[in-house]
Amino acid sequence: MNLSMKQFFLAVILFFAISTLAAQTKQINHFNQIWGGYLNQTRLSKHWGFWAESQLRTHENFVENVSVNLNRIGATYYINDDTKITAGYAFINSFSPANGANIATPEHRLWQQIQWHTKYPKIRLMQWLRVEERFRQKLKSPNELDNSFAFNYRVRYNFLMQVPLSKKMFEPKGLSFIFNDEVHVNFGKEIMYNTFDQNRFFLGLAYQTNKTSNLQIGYMNLFTQQPSGNVYRSLHVARVYYFHNLDLRKNK
Repeated sequence: MNLSMKQFFLAVILFFAISTLAAQTKQINHFNQIWGGYLNQTRLSKHWGFWAESQLRTHENFVENVSVNLNRIGATYYINDDTKITAGYAFINSFSPANGANIATPEHRLWQQIQWHTKYPKIRLMQWLRVEERFRQKLKSPNELDNSFAFNYRVRYNFLMQVPLSKKMFEPKGLSFIFNDEVHVNFGKEIMYNTFDQNRFFLGLAYQTNKTSNLQIGYMNLFTQQPSGNVYRSLHVARVYYFHNLDLRKNK
């Protein structure tokens, strides 16, 4: 069994292990959401580029209310064509009545990651390891923000496998199957009961709109543990992301 298949089966086993944990919990709340996003990675020179991203997520019943608006930027250093390091800033505005809030609460987030791509004759892999420093503004009351912030670190590991369904999946009108799993782990002084934060499991299709862009559509299950430790959320998400990858080097 080659390395890619081992990674695939490891991700599947991890997903089912987390699903088994979910079945044993005391309280699981289910929601249906839609996530839409635009993600851009642009290479400017041999070693430098940038990351720009914007997302919008609904709250429940797919189309009721907005729960999260996220905007993320970063500067990227290309070690080579397949490996790059990015560091940046994200601003997230979240509305979550389940946490006792009647207003949106902002979060300022610093993030650093290493991302690498692996190419095989019939599949493509993408992985990243990301570290985040999260500053989440506290509530003074359900209708008023406090001036203080809750802080914690979070580590994320993301694994994506892309399998072609047409002869040239990276040419216009090319089609491919996407398997994606991302695990989030919290740590820090303020984390008491939810070291495991969440798991995002995604299955979908990628349609190559042109040589630099693709549209990904599919189903994502997000299973997350709340700070209390005994309350969990299972989100059933219709996810639509547009990925835009530009290479602006004069001499490629």
